[in-house]
Amino acid sequence: MTTRTLRVLVLGGYGAVGAPATAALRAAGHTCLAAGRDPRRADLPLDLTRHDDYRDALEGIDVVVNAAGAEDPALAAIAADHGAAFVDPTATAGYTARLERLAPRAPVLLSVGLAPGLTTLLAADLHAAHPGTAPIDVAVLLGEGEAHGAAATAWTLGLLGRSFPDPATGETVRNLSRGARLDLPGQGRRRLLRADFADQHVLTRDLGRPVRTHLGLDSPALTRGLGLLARLPGAGRLRGVPHLPGTDAWTAAARSGPHLRRARGRGQSRATALVTAHAAALAADLPPGVHHLHRVTALADLPALPGVTLDPRGA
Repeated sequence: MTTRTLRVLVLGGYGAVGAPATAALRAAGHTCLAAGRDPRRADLPLDLTRHDDYRDALEGIDVVVNAAGAEDPALAAIAADHGAAFVDPTATAGYTARLERLAPRAPVLLSVGLAPGLTTLLAADLHAAHPGTAPIDVAVLLGEGEAHGAAATAWTLGLLGRSFPDPATGETVRNLSRGARLDLPGQGRRRLLRADFADQHVLTRDLGRPVRTHLGLDSPALTRGLGLLARLPGAGRLRGVPHLPGTDAWTAAARSGPHLRRARGRGQSRATALVTAHAAALAADLPPGVHHLHRVTALADLPALPGVTLDPRGA
């Protein structure tokens, strides 16, 4: 990780992920500019559809953090052309694949949030300790009481009515359908739903074994309800969800047979922001090209993250 002071441009820097990422980077001594369309909240008012304005904003910037949810590969390419590293906590498989096809002149770092990101490191650590070809199942459990940002809500709703190819078999899988039963300490045996997080594709390729990601809510009943919602015609046209009662506790785990890696915490957006801020400091010293977090650091190298608990290895 770099020891120099960085100038960081945080796109969507006042949002659910952008604000705590900006705060964490500033607390580490870096200079941050929060960019966005709202001039009342942004240090730098910026419309990301206006690429010329974006180019101007890159003057003197070392790292760009894309916390705006804008899935435009041109943002990464333009940043790289200006010599700035680009860090994106996206979970979208298709967008990740488009970024991987770039040949950037500066580093682009992906898989840097909670899921992908922390989940990616959990799975990679499990594989390093217990290599083989048996599938790794990744579980992401979110609390119903989390006040998700607009981008995270839109991403989850975007799963409804859509399918994806299983990264190991190519078989078509409908999002939020086929459940898997996973044993999670403290939560029992839970049925979770398949969901197309980007790291299942990246890890299946990189680790040489099947990796499957599953999503659930803290309440088993609401997880079943989410699966039923996904079957309804027109569910993919939903644009908003009501805020539900409950906590903001989350669990991320990777399991293969008896082997488990798990992390827990409160506030999914904040955890995503903290891992992203750590990744931004790493990105500045990477070589040009597209990287994923598990290729440049390990679970054991993560600093203590406020509000995040890593279970002991093998727990």
